[in-house]
Amino acid sequence: MAARLAAIALMLWGAASGAVAECRQALMLALDVSGSVDQREYRLQLDGLANALLDPQVVAALEAMPGAPVRLAVMEWSGPDFQRIVQPWVDLPDVAAVMALAARLRATARVEADLSTAIGAALLRAGAEVQAQSDCWRRVIDVSGDGKSNTGPLPGSVGAVLDGVTVNGLVIGEAVPTAGEGRSEGIAALTAYYRAYVLRGEDAFLETAAGFEAFEAAMVRKLLRELQVVAVSDIDTRRLQER
Repeated sequence: MAARLAAIALMLWGAASGAVAECRQALMLALDVSGSVDQREYRLQLDGLANALLDPQVVAALEAMPGAPVRLAVMEWSGPDFQRIVQPWVDLPDVAAVMALAARLRATARVEADLSTAIGAALLRAGAEVQAQSDCWRRVIDVSGDGKSNTGPLPGSVGAVLDGVTVNGLVIGEAVPTAGEGRSEGIAALTAYYRAYVLRGEDAFLETAAGFEAFEAAMVRKLLRELQVVAVSDIDTRRLQER
């Protein structure tokens, strides 16, 4: 059904504009690599994302509109001055492109990063990145994290760079915090925090993972929901119906 709606949207857009869009969605996946994320959890994120992108349903959603593919980038973030692009912007029109991206993620090694958690700074960098993809119908930032911001600009204070951008969240945590892991709050409190200060824009939503072991499944759910949102540019549907 989602693929059918996507195909109809593409035809409508082409009929309205006389052209085929180059990109239906710019999707920035922003992954938390701050001090609360150990090496095992780091790999669960990167490899989990690779596996999620290769999920058959996700691949089908990505391939639904080959004439207007999803454009995706992956960024790691921690402190105010650490935002690392591990996958620059790439169009994903087919399974071959997705497989190449997954292989790159699996081959990515961790580098030393600031131990603090600066969600606001991550949003500033991610916002600038997605705004530069001006030919895309829709611009989305997907922020994954296991803690509240504790340094840098407050995420709720980030303004103009997020105009027209949807910010979704993926909260990683336990029902009861585990002593010594650096997480000061349980998943319920972190979920409330993301809803209040991180989510932004039209159709924004939150997904949760009960620990990093559940990250892959949560990312599959999140990608499927994000990729089902079809933007039809600025079509005046009433005019189309009158033709």
